[in-house]
Amino acid sequence: MRKIKILSFILGCLLFNLFLSSQEQKELPTLSLSAPQPQLPIYSPGGRRDPFKNLLAGKEIKGKTSPAGEAQLFIDDLKLIGIVKHKNQYEAIFAGPHGFPIYFRVGDKVSDGFILSINESQVVFRKTNERGIPLMRPKDITKEIHPEER
Repeated sequence: MRKIKILSFILGCLLFNLFLSSQEQKELPTLSLSAPQPQLPIYSPGGRRDPFKNLLAGKEIKGKTSPAGEAQLFIDDLKLIGIVKHKNQYEAIFAGPHGFPIYFRVGDKVSDGFILSINESQVVFRKTNERGIPLMRPKDITKEIHPEER
């Protein structure tokens, strides 16, 4: 009887070991103290623009702006629209690069010169620098209103 108990005990232990080895042992989750890594968004374009892509693509914006952030006006960019007489002085009306009217009087400055004179049909600019470099001899540039535009 004793032998049967020992054999049944040994047989029970063997069957128990076989049972444990045949089963998948699940690992217990381990706790990590590090923060989870953020996942980058995934985008399937399907013919559309990627909204996460940088629109400038590393290019710098180089516009005609002064260090103060104001738009610079150049003589070549101004288009003479009209000339008016106000308090016995002539004022010139120019269209700027964006098409808005700008009023000038004699002596007013632009980025590359100033207004030398205004009469009833023309405006004379004195160009003193070219692309930020002072000119050795200033140039006079005349912008006229044609008779059909008066």
